[in-house]
Amino acid sequence: MHLSMWTYPWDIADVGKEAFAAEARARVGVNSISLSASYHAGHFLQPRSPARKSYFPEDGTIYFQPTPERWSDKAIVPKVAEHVQQAGDMLGWLRDGREETGLAASCWTVCLHNTRLGMLHPGHVTRSAFGDPNYFSLCPSSPAAQAYAVTLVADMTERYRPKVVELETPGFQGFYHEYHHEKDGMGMTPEDEFLLSICFCEHCMAQALADGVDAEAARQNVETLIVAACNRAVPQAQFPQFPAQGIAAFAAHEALHDYLHWRIGQVTRLVGRIKQEAHPDSDIVTITGPQGWREGINDKAVSDAADGLLYSFYTQPADAITEMGSAARALIGPDKRLIGGLRVFYPEIVSGDDLTARTMAAKAIGCDGLNFYNYGLIPQPRLDWIGQATRAVR
Repeated sequence: MHLSMWTYPWDIADVGKEAFAAEARARVGVNSISLSASYHAGHFLQPRSPARKSYFPEDGTIYFQPTPERWSDKAIVPKVAEHVQQAGDMLGWLRDGREETGLAASCWTVCLHNTRLGMLHPGHVTRSAFGDPNYFSLCPSSPAAQAYAVTLVADMTERYRPKVVELETPGFQGFYHEYHHEKDGMGMTPEDEFLLSICFCEHCMAQALADGVDAEAARQNVETLIVAACNRAVPQAQFPQFPAQGIAAFAAHEALHDYLHWRIGQVTRLVGRIKQEAHPDSDIVTITGPQGWREGINDKAVSDAADGLLYSFYTQPADAITEMGSAARALIGPDKRLIGGLRVFYPEIVSGDDLTARTMAAKAIGCDGLNFYNYGLIPQPRLDWIGQATRAVR
């Protein structure tokens, strides 16, 4: 069974390569490391690092050595993190040491969530119905953003041959994304936040029009709904079936409903292109979950376009994992990969027995892999919880 642990390169550098490998195999019991190959900014508590107790990673960078020729004609190009220069190429170390460590490399790949690149290329970010930019979100309809994501994965898979590439954020990001000092004095309803998240940038508008979708009517519809929400004294839901029914809640608004279905195709085509140009030795899976549809991710469609799903069960107890996981397995079929994602955060997970029950539920419904989040963010005793769980599923 594919058993992996999400890890940052600075975690390996802080602990030391040999100590990290020994702990991952003997204590945690994984056979793969899902290393962040491209990542965004944040402020991370580091409870186990001997070097620091918090870390600010460099925003919007990659953690591998790219092939310059692949990027020579691209409008959007990656920046190698300074950490790679300072501490070394951890992805290369995993690749070269697989026989010795027993750890395969998987690439945890943030695709379009990139504030640094959004600020550099504002013509390629998602925009609201009012034209307001979301600088943290490159748009999957932008040809330049598509080329960036496709080339990123093609490059890393050719150079490093990871076992799995885990695509995070290949779709449209939400209005809320824990951006710096977000403020909402209105008190948005879930539908308000979703409506503000729908992209109507020039790339989306032009492509939707070419595909026979009335994007302008959809944009005007969304604009009207948001203006009405902004003019109420207190928040009031206009779509009582949202978010339970997903985009079907907007069925009475024909143009908007059609547009929401159209944008699913944009994300699916991007995932398909990534798979087509990636090295065949690497499986391509899309990170999704119960709310993936908000980003234009259709679980069946992206699974068909590539090799399967990495389904995040982060906050779900064992019985919910059974229900959600069974539905996901039935949806994508028996021949596609289904990896379950489990976050070992407290109080979401309260004990080793709790985590083991969830891992066993994921295995029982047909997950052929499990990922545990996150090596450097949890106290050392919780690694033993993962070890208990991996021994149980093996």
